Amino acid sequence: MYDRFAVDRLIDLWLTEDIGYCDLTAQTMIDADAKAAFVMNAREPVIVAGIDVAVRVFERYDPSVRVAKHLNDGERAEKGAILLSVSGNARSLLTAERTALNIVQRMSGIANETARYVKAIEGTKARLLDSRKTTPGLRMLEKHAVACGGGLNHRLGLDNGVMIKDNHIAVCGSIKAAVARARKVLPVLTKIEVECDRLDQVAEALETDVDVIMLDNMALADMRHAVEMVGGRAKVEASGGIRLETIRPIAETGVDYISTSKIMQSAPAVDIGLDEAE
Repeated sequence: MYDRFAVDRLIDLWLTEDIGYCDLTAQTMIDADAKAAFVMNAREPVIVAGIDVAVRVFERYDPSVRVAKHLNDGERAEKGAILLSVSGNARSLLTAERTALNIVQRMSGIANETARYVKAIEGTKARLLDSRKTTPGLRMLEKHAVACGGGLNHRLGLDNGVMIKDNHIAVCGSIKAAVARARKVLPVLTKIEVECDRLDQVAEALETDVDVIMLDNMALADMRHAVEMVGGRAKVEASGGIRLETIRPIAETGVDYISTSKIMQSAPAVDIGLDEAE
């Protein structure tokens, strides 16, 4: 889920960064009227993400080129599958190639990593959330990639909800005071979440009308106790130190959500190439 107008602005920046004054290789080697046709293919199994952005990269650089998608975002592609085909001016295709590949490799890598975490908690009630620890400038696309991999988006930005953390509590004096001040002026459909790293903080949060309680870096036993304390009166999110090898036991404590930045920050780019069409 992203806005095309905003993506076009990003693409302009990406192409400007990569091209500089001009594509010396394409312009010195290839005739101005030369034509070519290429296919973007998966060189390993991937969950596709960013394919529409890649299409737009080619179209944005040269509206005369013809681009056709063969798979949609969120679909699985086996090794050798064709993701899109593109034809037209050879110089244009070769100049835009790397930018288009970079974004699909990055976004599909995030989708792949997200899917691994989602599978690890399959069969529990917990749902996987991302975080705001995104690459500057790429948040909406990285969060879209998380959704392609089966995860859910946490806040898109600071204006999407109130997240009361330890420093906010320190300034306001208490969880109760912080929640009361926020609720007094907050838009009525906006949620409040409070970060707790101790059980006494969970108890204090339950004395307010908070919507979500985040358990930050808690031990498993404390998480289970916190879930019992909450008893469905608010949603419970686990966060902090989440890794693939630890996420299943955390999910089994009964929390509603598990949030992690690992699915974006630690996701390796997948191997996708652009080759001459046969």
